[in-house]
Amino acid sequence: MESPMELVRRFCAGWSDNIPTVELAAFFTEDAIYHNIPQAPVTGRETIANTIDSFIRPGRPGIESIEFRVINIAANGPVVMTERVDVFRLSDKSFELEVMGTFEITDGKINAWRDYFDASQFTSRMG
Repeated sequence: MESPMELVRRFCAGWSDNIPTVELAAFFTEDAIYHNIPQAPVTGRETIANTIDSFIRPGRPGIESIEFRVINIAANGPVVMTERVDVFRLSDKSFELEVMGTFEITDGKINAWRDYFDASQFTSRMG
């Protein structure tokens, strides 16, 4: 079985490769929690997939894709932390956002994912 760090690296690469939402959702346990702070957390693989679909929307003003550039990654057992620069691509521009992410791994799947970023930076860069 791959290590928690390897799993998170593969998950981040999946975003960068623009794999379908159903494939991203397969990384999660059925009862996983995704907390894109400061928004409210969502629970369950299907709800996480729907959340991802809600912000990856081709065409104006949607986000066409997001590349996860992992700057640093560290693990303590089943907990993996990432320092990332997420590159958001829209139909008419792209922008970068600094993000810290924490992943908790259970039985080879993501059971919890929390991302921390400056929401005002995201809003101003989205335009």
